[in-house]
Amino acid sequence: VSRHRECVPKSKCEEAVKVAIEVGYRHIDGAYVYENEEAIGRAIREKIADGTVKREEIFYTGKLWSTFHTPEMVRPVLEKSLKSLQFDYIDLYIIHTPLPLKPGDDIFPVDGNGKLIFDNVDLCATWEAMEACKDAGLVKSIGVSNFNHRQLEMILNKPALKYKPVCNQVECHPYLNQRKMLEFCKSKNIVLVAYSALGSHRDERWVDQSTPLLLADPVLNTLAKKYNRSPALVAMRYQLQRGVVVLAKSYTRKHIEDNFKVFDLQLTEEDMKAIDSLNQNLRYDPLSGFLDHPEYPYADDY
Repeated sequence: VSRHRECVPKSKCEEAVKVAIEVGYRHIDGAYVYENEEAIGRAIREKIADGTVKREEIFYTGKLWSTFHTPEMVRPVLEKSLKSLQFDYIDLYIIHTPLPLKPGDDIFPVDGNGKLIFDNVDLCATWEAMEACKDAGLVKSIGVSNFNHRQLEMILNKPALKYKPVCNQVECHPYLNQRKMLEFCKSKNIVLVAYSALGSHRDERWVDQSTPLLLADPVLNTLAKKYNRSPALVAMRYQLQRGVVVLAKSYTRKHIEDNFKVFDLQLTEEDMKAIDSLNQNLRYDPLSGFLDHPEYPYADDY
C-alpha cells in the first residue's frame, strides 16, 4: 500500500491502512515527505491492539527525504519518523531520491523564482549514515529509491561498504518496464520495487495530462478479459512474475481487496512477452523540478 504526498485527509489514509491490514496486506510503503506517518502509525497500532497483527508481521518502509542527506541529519530525521509512527524500529529505510536539496525544515525549498534549491552531498556519506542507523537497531534494512545504475554502482563500490542497498524503488509499469535496471539489480541481488505500477494517479502537479492511461491499454484489457480479471491485476501480476515487488495505492476497500487477488492468477509466457512489448520508456513522474540537478538520475539509459 503506497501513500503518495497529496491532498488526502489523514483520516482517509488511516482508514485505508486499517482496511489493508484487515484484507491481509503486511507491507506498508510510507515516507517522511508524505506527511502522514502519524496516521499510519495510529492505524497499525490499532490493528496490533485489536489482535489482527503483531508488530513483527508488519513491514513498514520509510524514506529519507532529500533535505536531510547531510550525514548528521540522517539519524535525527529517522528518529522523528519513529516518533511520529511510535515505533521502535522501521523495517526498511530508503534514500527517497539521489537528489539532495537545501537542508532545513522546508520540504521543497525554492528560490525567488520558484526553482528548487539544490544541495551537493556525497551520496556515499549519506549511505554511511544510513548504515549507522542499521547498526543502532533503528532500521532492519536499508535501500534506495530513484537511483540509476551508476548511482547504485557508486554505493556498491564504495570503500569499506558495510551493507549494500537491499532494494531500488523506481517507477515501473508496462509502459516503463525497466528491463535493464531489473537485470542489473538481479545481478547484484538487489530487489527492484515498483511504484506507479498501475501507471499513475495522474496528479496534475507532476503528471503530464496528455500521457496515455496505462489501464486503458488494449493489450492489458484483452488479457484482462481472457483471465476475467481487471487490467490492474494483469499489470501487477506481470511484475510479480518478473520478480519485481509491487506497490499499489488505493483508498477504497473494493480496490484494496481486488488488488490482493493478484496471487490467484498466472500469465503465460506469451502474455508476458505481449506486455513486455508495450514498453515505451514513458515516465509519468520524470521529477521535472530536478532536471538541472547534477545528480538527475534519468539522463542515463537506466
